[in-house]
Amino acid sequence: MATVASRGIKDAVFEWEGKDRSGKIVRGEVRASGENQVKATLRRQGVLATKIKKRRTRSGKKIKPKDIALFTRQMATMMKAGVPLLQSFDIVGRGNSNPSVTKLLNDIRADVETGTSLNAAFRKYPMYFDSLYCNLVEAGEAAGILEALLDRLALYMEKTEAIKSKIRSALMYPISVIVVAFVVVTIIMIFVIPAFKEVFTSFGADLPAPTLLVMAISEFFVAYWWLIFGVIGGGFYFFMQAWKRSEKMQATMDRLLLKLPIFGALIDKSAVARWTRTLSTMFAAGVPLVEALDSVGGAAGNYVYASATERIQQEVSTGTSLTAAMGNANVFPSMVLQMCAIGEESGALDHMLGKAADFYEAEVDEMVAGLSSLMEPIIIVFLGTLIGGIVVSMYLPIFKLGQVV
Repeated sequence: MATVASRGIKDAVFEWEGKDRSGKIVRGEVRASGENQVKATLRRQGVLATKIKKRRTRSGKKIKPKDIALFTRQMATMMKAGVPLLQSFDIVGRGNSNPSVTKLLNDIRADVETGTSLNAAFRKYPMYFDSLYCNLVEAGEAAGILEALLDRLALYMEKTEAIKSKIRSALMYPISVIVVAFVVVTIIMIFVIPAFKEVFTSFGADLPAPTLLVMAISEFFVAYWWLIFGVIGGGFYFFMQAWKRSEKMQATMDRLLLKLPIFGALIDKSAVARWTRTLSTMFAAGVPLVEALDSVGGAAGNYVYASATERIQQEVSTGTSLTAAMGNANVFPSMVLQMCAIGEESGALDHMLGKAADFYEAEVDEMVAGLSSLMEPIIIVFLGTLIGGIVVSMYLPIFKLGQVV
């Protein structure tokens, strides 16, 4: 099947059918800006087009790191099997279910086809391929071991995404329960409590203090529900924007996250796992240690470790050993320092860092499993106290009335 790559910005994919010089019916697809360009392209190939149809393209979804990890794994597998680079791009692009990924791969393929190096083509899309990714690809191209480094990159990204997914799942459960609890309480306060209030008013008797408190809160909800939702929604939005855009806010929040009870240890271990995994991958690829540390700090995903990595890089560049510099940073567990020291002494630093990453990834797995079982009773007690307290408060006058009767 013939496939022709066209480099127009607004190109579309056309499916065609025609006859070659021998009169044989051939079919294929071509990327072009219009039908006239398709006909001209096929004519140069000696094909007389009889049918040309523009392929309908679906709107693409957002490209996620998981998509890039899958692409890297597929590329590494095909290149190990001896499939040429450009053909690998074609196969992966056509087989991807996300049109946005297909377009991205077609654009990169077009750059590589014109003679651009693969790492330079990736660097045009920093949103999807960070400096770590591009540096490893560049090292692989220079050493002639691109398929091996793509395999390492795929393993690194798969493990990193697995850790992020576990952290998100651990945090999502309590957050979702809190949100649901707030919605339920809001419905009770706005619609249920006022109905009870009308009934209690007809009694003409003094109400217990808990009931009066709940009714006062309900009156506030009914009168100012728009203000409550506005303040909570607006506050959450501006808080998240400040967290994303302000470096000081990021530093403050990252420090606070590490000090959280229970969750702080989980976030800390996941940062250590990503830090050691990243440095192991970079060092094994032959990237010099000082250069490798450029990408390691950001990959940890925490400002505390990023700033510590900058200090480590400065000390290492002046001749300090990596273990000593990491010890001076005062953020790494002793187990990591011991593994790093053994690695430096034995000349197997990448291997020992990989072992440390394996250990902390397993620790994260165990903590997430433990948190899931621990959070369930805590959340049940929280919801029981909240909803049960409201229900008991509203039934106290009925109990009091029953005693009087």
